[in-house]
Amino acid sequence: MSDFAAFKTSFKGDIVTPEDPDYEQALTRWAANARRRAAVVAFVRDEEDIALAIKYARSNSLPIAIRGGGHNPAGSSSSEGGLVIDLSRHLASVRVDAEKKLAYADGGALWRTFNNETMKYGLATTGGTVSHTGVGGLTLGGGYGFLTGQHGFAIDNLIEATVIIADGTVLTASLEENTDLFWGLRGGGSNFGVISRFVYKVHPQRETVYSGMAIWPASALEDLIAVSAARFNQPKDPRAMYMLLVALSPDPSHTPCVMLNPFYNGSEAEAREHYKDFFSIGPMIADMSREMPYTAVNTQLDDSLPVGGCYYLKSVYMSTPSNSVAQAVASAVYALSKEYNFKIMFIWEHWNLDKARGVPADAMAFKRPGSSLSCLIVIVYQEDIPEQLALVRTCADKLATIATSAEGDSTSGQVNNGYANYNSDAPTEVLDPNSNEGILSDAKTHALFGDNHTKLAALKQKYDPDLVFNKWYAVKPASAK
Repeated sequence: MSDFAAFKTSFKGDIVTPEDPDYEQALTRWAANARRRAAVVAFVRDEEDIALAIKYARSNSLPIAIRGGGHNPAGSSSSEGGLVIDLSRHLASVRVDAEKKLAYADGGALWRTFNNETMKYGLATTGGTVSHTGVGGLTLGGGYGFLTGQHGFAIDNLIEATVIIADGTVLTASLEENTDLFWGLRGGGSNFGVISRFVYKVHPQRETVYSGMAIWPASALEDLIAVSAARFNQPKDPRAMYMLLVALSPDPSHTPCVMLNPFYNGSEAEAREHYKDFFSIGPMIADMSREMPYTAVNTQLDDSLPVGGCYYLKSVYMSTPSNSVAQAVASAVYALSKEYNFKIMFIWEHWNLDKARGVPADAMAFKRPGSSLSCLIVIVYQEDIPEQLALVRTCADKLATIATSAEGDSTSGQVNNGYANYNSDAPTEVLDPNSNEGILSDAKTHALFGDNHTKLAALKQKYDPDLVFNKWYAVKPASAK
């Protein structure tokens, strides 16, 4: 690293290396198991700093990772022995133009900051369901959120991005400028560069919404699944979405239970009328759902999923609710949780995708999900050690296999990645048991992008032919063999 002194002199932000007292803090991620010991952490202040960091890393053959919110469970924002371009310290603010209904978010902003700022003007857009999630990573991978039914995915509301590509050039990408790059960014993750600023459409939003948690004993699962199945193919209210999940209760009794996390963009009275089929099921252990400020709705899970825990996520899609599958999933969740002392949640996310499906399939790189029933497996475990990671993977794979067992020939020969932002394993053919690193998987990446993959590979050849940006679902350049 012969030019490190020159790099440090020219750099306006903060550079942290293993010798510095704040090095360990600089490696902090939402998931402790996503930490990697970088050679350099570059807390950038502006686009010029980002370009300098890219140039320095490339000249010293250092792999690059980009950190926005640091929430990716696969470690995509970390780099073992590499250089991390960290946007979280100096590029994390949000500005709102209320007249134009636009929000300008720095690449390191969190959804907590975004929602708090936009709601000062009674405005919002589709964002994350956990407040300490980064704006950037969630958006570039699609972006489910409570407002998806009304405004589509987060990516559907992005209208412009400032991008620093692999050669250090700063570009504006939108429907008017560098349109091919804008197409690729929207769903292509971090494949094309570092985004220093996002510009979103924001929409009028009422001050309060209805959400919270309602809890039933495990014996109510059949009735709850029956209600969700009856609702599944019926016309959906764009103001509503809900999640059903099975887990052991967090209190010392560790009672098997079923939980409903409803959302309704309206009053409590309207919401309870909308969800009366669920609330007619008894007996109920607790009903903690209520009307709350919109800014509070995506903080509900913050305390149970704090920064610094060991988390493993896995996702699959299901075509329809199934009681037999749900019963098998629940039995496995309860048994595995007790056997290994893991906190395991299996979540059925019932999204309203009517608005999102109005966007043409070829409008952007993001592949629209075929099912509105997204399943998420969350496992919280004790120690970031290879033995536990291997055991956690086994548990998650078992649950995913049960969940997809009823899909039959409809998914034969297909890769069921689920929602890409949820997966804790990088898309690899060969997985190192001690980490998430391995050989890039064409099969998983092709499955994620579908018919858009060929165009993405051509764009990768144009903007990043040397595969400088190779975290998340890295697309190989068109010329790569």
